[in-house]
Parts: sequence; C-alpha cells; structure tokens
Amino acid sequence: MIWTTRPRSRVGSLAAICAGQGPSVTLLHGVGLNADAWGAQIDALSQDYGVTAFDMAGHGDSAGLTKAVPILSDYVDAVRVNLTSPTVVMGHSMGAMIALKLAQDPAVIGVVALNAIYQRTPMASAAVRARATQLRDEPSIDPEPTLMRWFDDLTSPEAMACETWLRTVPMDGYRAAYSVFANENGPTASELQSLNKPALFITGEREPNSTPEMSIQMAECCPMGQAHILNDAAHMMPMTHAGEVNAQLRTFISQCHQGEV
Repeated sequence: MIWTTRPRSRVGSLAAICAGQGPSVTLLHGVGLNADAWGAQIDALSQDYGVTAFDMAGHGDSAGLTKAVPILSDYVDAVRVNLTSPTVVMGHSMGAMIALKLAQDPAVIGVVALNAIYQRTPMASAAVRARATQLRDEPSIDPEPTLMRWFDDLTSPEAMACETWLRTVPMDGYRAAYSVFANENGPTASELQSLNKPALFITGEREPNSTPEMSIQMAECCPMGQAHILNDAAHMMPMTHAGEVNAQLRTFISQCHQGEV
C-alpha cells in the first residue's frame, strides 16, 4: 500500500488519526514512528469500528512531554485521560508497553501487544541501554541500522516510509521515548497474572528482540491470554504482514466488544 500522511485531530494533549464509527479501538505506535504506521490497520478496522491512532508524545504532531526526564507512566497518562468509552487498546513495540499498562484501566476491555518485550536478557538490556546513552550525543538519527534490522528490502514502500518517519521525528522526543523504552523491561509476571481481561500477544517468528518466547510467556501468565506467532515476520509485521495481523485483530476486537473472549 501507499503510506500517506493522514489528517490529525486534537485528542486531549495528543494528536491522533480518527477514522470510522462504532465500538472503540485505540492504536499506539512505537518509538520513532507515528500514527501513520498503522495505516493498514486503520483502513481495515475503520470499516466497522471507531479507530483512534495516537501520535505518541514527542512524535508526529504531538508535543513532547514537559518533564525533563519522563518515565513510562507519563506516556501512559497522556493516553489514559482520553479513554472515555470502552475500548480495545493495541500497541506496537513501546506502544505495547503503554498498552499493557493501560490494560488495568476500567475503560479497556481488551489489549493487544504486538512485538512486546518481556524480561530482556542481561545482554539485551545492556545493548539497548547503550544505544540510549549513545543517542544523547547524536544530533540526528541514522535510520539505516534500525531499518536493516526491520526489513530485508530497504527499497520496499514500508522501509522507505519508516525511513522518512525516523528522519523527521523530533530528536528530543525520540531520545526521551527511547530512553524510557530502554530502561523498562516489560510487564511483571504479577501484573500479567492480575490482568483479568482478554489479552492477545502477537510477534514475528524472526523477531530477535521481542521474541516469540516472550509473547508466549506473557500469554501464559494472563488468565485470559493468548499468543500468535507470525511465520517469516519480524518487527514491522503490522506493515509487512498486514493481512494476517488484521485478521487476528478483527477476530479479537469483535469478541471483546461482544464479551465473548
């Protein structure tokens, strides 16, 4: 598909793409991207649902957080204040971290975590924290190493769209969010065990950081958890494997809003 910049609405302190009508679905993207990364999901889900895809604070058209050193709860609270009706919250990467924290809110009737991390190994934690430290001194983002992890073909429409987003994200917003992402380790086992509502964990078979094992472990902790691993998919599966992702999402959302999960 063609990845375009869609009009934004102001939703509380954040900018968001709002599309469709019907039961609510909330979409939260990952570090360095923006709500346009959900384009394939917005097109599919807005046929039956009222979709709100937020630009994370400091990304897209959303202003950065006012705190000098924000923490995960600041990103969570920026979204939480806007959850005014029953909604299924879906997050990708850092957006999944935010979604899983929001999942305890009474307005959330189901949660989907795509490519979510859970209890990184010490080596993986050290690597992502080193990258966060390195970013403090970098005047701009070099997207190539990230794109090489995410895509086999850097000339694909998906890779080229991500390159544009990574090159244009405000550096302060990127640094702040990446630091939070690097210093968090995903939900705790006790948080997952107390999540008494539907939870779906999806990741790619080829994902080296938010691994299939992580999604399976999180699903097993949740009383109403389930995991789905996409064959031959990696980190940007909502873009590269949109058809299979959307099929999983549509089934889950329908069941949540009908109270059948």
